[in-house]
Amino acid sequence: MSDTAAETETEPAEQPVGETAEKVTQETAELSPEQRFEQRTVAWRAAERVLWRPSYQQTIRERLAWLNESAEGMHDLDQRADMYGDGVVETLEERVAGLLGMDAAAFFPTGTMAQQVALRCWAGRTGNATVAVHALGHPEVHERHAFSQVSGLRPVRVTDQPRLPTAEEIRDFDEPFGALMLELPLRDAGFVLPSWEELSEVAEAARERDAVVHIDGARLWECATHFGRPLDEIADLADSVYVSFYKSLGGFGGAAIAGPKTLIDEAKTWRHRYGGMILQQFPTALAALIGLEQELPRLPEYVAHARVVAAALREGFAEAGVPWARVHPEEPHTHQFQVWLPYEPDNLTNAGLRQTEETKTGLFAQSWVRGGPGLAFTEVTVAAPGLEWTADDVKAAVRDFVERLPGVSS
Repeated sequence: MSDTAAETETEPAEQPVGETAEKVTQETAELSPEQRFEQRTVAWRAAERVLWRPSYQQTIRERLAWLNESAEGMHDLDQRADMYGDGVVETLEERVAGLLGMDAAAFFPTGTMAQQVALRCWAGRTGNATVAVHALGHPEVHERHAFSQVSGLRPVRVTDQPRLPTAEEIRDFDEPFGALMLELPLRDAGFVLPSWEELSEVAEAARERDAVVHIDGARLWECATHFGRPLDEIADLADSVYVSFYKSLGGFGGAAIAGPKTLIDEAKTWRHRYGGMILQQFPTALAALIGLEQELPRLPEYVAHARVVAAALREGFAEAGVPWARVHPEEPHTHQFQVWLPYEPDNLTNAGLRQTEETKTGLFAQSWVRGGPGLAFTEVTVAAPGLEWTADDVKAAVRDFVERLPGVSS
């Protein structure tokens, strides 16, 4: 299906919504995952009201214009462009180290590379290549076993519960490990975080076992509101921290690890060995600096409004007569959370697509995923565009969305 068709194809107005949804579901089932993604992207870009606008949906021209408009003041733009990690890359590294209260930081092109390097450096110091992880941690679910296949690390799963591990689980784990990796927040469990007291106890329990603590902080930037602590105090619980520059900050990509200077010096050596010593990174480094300057200060506002949106979603589904609906966590820990509904994932995805195309209002940007028999879930992100939504706006959009589901008529 062409982009134009994806934007404009609708059914006759007099046809019942339920029948329309069933026909669209059948048509969409014939599309590849890539075609479905493109279809949703086209609709979301054309929408006038959404909860967020992911940067990966923008055109190259739009991204270049954003960089050109925002880069002034981030770094001396009349300075020679960076070469193999100097210049603006060093400026970014210093900024990250300062924000996290660490001795030093090293820029990496990807988080997958950064975390492997950090943990293999720790393995050399502890003499133990075993890394205690959560079964839902990003390296276990999304990185094709890179820890073991590439870096000789041995991940062991402390727990598979949809929460961070507890201090008791760390103390009672039945084999030694050299490092404990904590993903904050734990994305695949619903962007969940422990309490500050629980996190402190977990870090202490790891050190009682002579293990180092490494924070997988791909989304650490938005955790400060939940913990009620500044970033450097959160990072102080760990021996090293990884952060991402695009997930919440809107950058082009890139990552950094921060920690003791001796660790970071060694990490830069391994960065070269892993193929991460790239000639010029100034677009990515500048985009990261812009994100730290512009988006980082706004994240607490996004988190606060995500809680308003989550409550309105819950109330909206109840008022619309949906027999079972869950927002998880009930009060979001960050500006991202899950929504669970008792319908087939394709029906939900298609209802969201039709709503976005026909009303120019986008409630759910992501596809829905099967979460069990008759259940599906999706992820919701609330960012700058979402701040314009009131609770009543959310509930009105929910009513419209529910009416587009098979078997539901207005």
